[in-house]
Amino acid sequence: MRKWEKQQQLRRGLKERHIGLIALGGSVGVGLFLGSASAIQIAGPSLLISYFIGGIVVFYLLRALGEVAVAYPVAGSFSAHAHTYIGPLAGYLTGWTYWFMWVVTGMAEITAIGIYVHYWLPALPQWIPALLAVIIMAGANLAAVAIYGEFEFWFALIKVIAIVALILGGLAMILFGIGNSGIPVGISNLWLYGGFFPQGATGTITALVMVLFSYVGIEVVGITAGEAKDPAKTLPAAIDKVFWRIILFYIGSLYVIMSICPWSDIAKAGSPFVSIFEKLGIANAAGIMNFVVLSAALSSCNSGIFSTGRMLYTLAVQGEAPAFLGRLNKNQVPVYAVLVSAACLLAGVVLNYIVPAKVFVYVTSIGTFACLWVWAVIFIIQLIFRRNLSPAETNKLVYPMPGYPFSGILCLLMLLLVAVIMSQDTDTRLALVIGPLWLLGLLACYYGRARCRF
Repeated sequence: MRKWEKQQQLRRGLKERHIGLIALGGSVGVGLFLGSASAIQIAGPSLLISYFIGGIVVFYLLRALGEVAVAYPVAGSFSAHAHTYIGPLAGYLTGWTYWFMWVVTGMAEITAIGIYVHYWLPALPQWIPALLAVIIMAGANLAAVAIYGEFEFWFALIKVIAIVALILGGLAMILFGIGNSGIPVGISNLWLYGGFFPQGATGTITALVMVLFSYVGIEVVGITAGEAKDPAKTLPAAIDKVFWRIILFYIGSLYVIMSICPWSDIAKAGSPFVSIFEKLGIANAAGIMNFVVLSAALSSCNSGIFSTGRMLYTLAVQGEAPAFLGRLNKNQVPVYAVLVSAACLLAGVVLNYIVPAKVFVYVTSIGTFACLWVWAVIFIIQLIFRRNLSPAETNKLVYPMPGYPFSGILCLLMLLLVAVIMSQDTDTRLALVIGPLWLLGLLACYYGRARCRF
């Protein structure tokens, strides 16, 4: 028997600080630093309400995920739980869909890495930093899981420092006029330009699509359950802290940005973060933010390889992916699952250059659909899990989801509302067409796999 065959359990090497920053890093990224300007144009200052509503959904999502993950902390998290509580088909569809979501996300991020490095090294071909990023991140993921945790901890910390600096510097400008010739800016910009709801309630509701997708990645905290030290203690602590930090960072930073700058002018200025840092007199603000978004892209690539590797490992253990993907190396890391996922990311570099733009849009639309699918499955898992517990077992839950069953049902309805909103826009409607086609393809593979049994 080979050495890897004796080590069928992933090593529990992730500490609470790792898990907390992994979840934070997964959900706070380039979308906030660069993409927030477009969300502001849709809703204006009322975007704060959109983020608050989205934050409530995320709170219950984390609690639903946490309740089951703490009770059964396994690798693959919601894919393994879907396999157990809904059925093997649900686990299969969820695992492969989530895997594909992160692969697509990683493809986009490593392409962006080449662009960000080009800011400093314009003569360097973009594919070189993209290739190096995948090699380094794959190496970190092939080492002990604690090494991955350290990488993600420091990547996330860079983003946290940038956001805290923006909030504190912005508040200094709002209250004391620092960076504005000593004249306090105040918060009147929140209602002077068309009111707090300049685009009406429709804008606030429409922005929910972008808001919820900006939180995508927070569910990666569930993937860490199989490798967390003392999951009954570390997971609840990490989840509780992450939720409040994310609400503070998103709402706090957007509150400061829209108080200082009229919402209608933000899109013209590029990154809102760069604008605020320049107003505060910080030299080379654009260069600093380029470094921050580079670290955000590296963080996403790192999390993507981790998540996809663990998901392939879980699918292999469940007999729903080739068996070799379930093999572990001496560090008890799913080596082949990580390498296959990293190779798919490298393929993304090539695809970005050789396939027509439309094809890549179709592929990324599956990633958009995957978010709604996975989040809905997480809520359904919790509802079924709790329904199957006796009163005595319910009382023994370490981390119960509050408001059961109404909280989960209301959040499912909110996800349905987001799907309806997506169907009204030509840019997002595609996800609701391509996504079901992706599921039909998986169904064909699921029922046809008996002919080529894994």
